[in-house]
Amino acid sequence: MKVIAFNGSARKDGNTAILINYALSGLKKEGIETETFNLSGRTLRGCTACGKCFETRDKRCAVKEDVLNECLEKMVEADGILLGSPTYFADVSAEMKALIERAGFVAKANGDMLRRKVGAAVVAVRRAGSIHAFNTLNNFFLISQMIIPGSNYWNMGIGLDKGDVESDQEGIYTMRLLGENMAWLLKKLRT
Repeated sequence: MKVIAFNGSARKDGNTAILINYALSGLKKEGIETETFNLSGRTLRGCTACGKCFETRDKRCAVKEDVLNECLEKMVEADGILLGSPTYFADVSAEMKALIERAGFVAKANGDMLRRKVGAAVVAVRRAGSIHAFNTLNNFFLISQMIIPGSNYWNMGIGLDKGDVESDQEGIYTMRLLGENMAWLLKKLRT
């Protein structure tokens, strides 16, 4: 079993990455293979609404000048998808929004190709707006007919500067538990 994590932060090794790694540690502890894909520094634009994915139905986007099709391949191959984003103006980063817009559209065009995969959200936040970002990510999972595991609290960690989330012990515990719960769910779905 494998979980692919997408880090939607502009900071490749910032607070979002730290939180994702804590969630992945819970998965690794349970023997689940993991991979992280950083959107930082890569080109990923929003959907052009061309509708070609509904014509071709080849599990790919017609726009080939960015990383979306590579992301789609990783999503299709994985059993679980973890999406992590910082909170920018009370929502996810522009890169994460582009990923969920386009991946969601291609998934719909291809018979809900992400259906019944396990999906989990991780959000880094300075102070407020994280619930909206968390809901944005979960709405992607829900419209894609994915299954969402919970944790002991909303999946967020608090910090501003790089590394600040390390001081949020509750956030760290929430991420580790999220990873363990995601692993449990993946194993239950396999049996």
